[in-house]
Amino acid sequence: MPVCTAAAWNQSYGNRSSPACQILVADCKPLGDAPDDGSFHTSLEGEIGVKSLPFLKSEKDSGLFWDSAPRLLEEDKMRHFVIVSMVITATLLTFRLVASAQQGAPGQTADAKPPRPGLEVPLVTPGPGWKACPHCENEAYKADGRKKANVDTRAFNLHDIAGVWSGNPNDLEVNGLPMNMTAVPSFTPYGRKLFEADQSDSPQWNSKDPENTCDPMGWPRWLTFNYGFEFVVLPDRVLQFFEWGHTWRDIWTDGRKLPPNPPIQRYLGYAVGRWEGDTFVVESNGYDDRSWLAQAPAQRTGTGRPGGYPHSDEMRIEERYKRINYGLLQVMLTVTDPKVYMTPWTTTGTITLIPNTEMAENFCVPSDSIHFNSENTIPTLPKQ
Repeated sequence: MPVCTAAAWNQSYGNRSSPACQILVADCKPLGDAPDDGSFHTSLEGEIGVKSLPFLKSEKDSGLFWDSAPRLLEEDKMRHFVIVSMVITATLLTFRLVASAQQGAPGQTADAKPPRPGLEVPLVTPGPGWKACPHCENEAYKADGRKKANVDTRAFNLHDIAGVWSGNPNDLEVNGLPMNMTAVPSFTPYGRKLFEADQSDSPQWNSKDPENTCDPMGWPRWLTFNYGFEFVVLPDRVLQFFEWGHTWRDIWTDGRKLPPNPPIQRYLGYAVGRWEGDTFVVESNGYDDRSWLAQAPAQRTGTGRPGGYPHSDEMRIEERYKRINYGLLQVMLTVTDPKVYMTPWTTTGTITLIPNTEMAENFCVPSDSIHFNSENTIPTLPKQ
């Protein structure tokens, strides 16, 4: 994972979604106390369309931070001195907000949550003429940008899906479009075998997640967990560019058909697109079966250990995108893999346009991830 810079921490405190800085948040919370709803991960940030863990919500979390800070300093004093200093400052600020709520500040109850940061948080960009990335803006900046772009009433072309898309109408800070976990199909015998093999060696963390070593997320995981993506429409294809991994997929619109027997499996598969009325339909196949569709929280595996939802190289996916106004994109994703699942798995949702932003670089760096897991995650696991 990338280093948490001062700018990244400022942005993370503004919207709690900077991946580099969430490593520090993860380091402050014992693995055994992490929520079991799939929204918190020990080696990587939150996944599958849920928001990142709110920073230091209670006195307990604050105490955990102070226990962790000395170890962070000992690991690399020069690298983390500024970061930890900023974390301490943010901690004190957050603690004051929590204390105010607990003491019954005007208009607040004892259980009131601290207000979300807004436009008072400085927006950091690379420099004059550059724009912030979609997840670098907190909710207030995103809402302000959408208001200025007049996204609800602005005229638009139904056949133009270009733009930077992230969040949803109910929460602009949410990451990705979550897979519909209420509609997970039953496994075939072969699928059950894969699912059991993908379960973690430990209940404390998801040890077999390919992302632990920065393997590519694959599809549709790159869609269901992301910090925003951009559609770029070209004469012969549509590019879908992702900030996470700083990569893209080609959706060919030049009339070609899917390869019946792809000679090489790909993490992003082979994709072709066409218009059906006002809906852009994407069909794809040829997927590398080493990726997961999504993480499986511990309570869903039946063993108390987290894991992942597998797929085979025979998986086919259909996506349907429809722009329902200038600022909203309706999405339907259907996974069909009869080798692993008894029925298709369909997910629907709506993604929001985030105007006046641009994609940033956001890599999962293997050396950083391995170092973090070796120094922070693995040593905290219970001894066998």
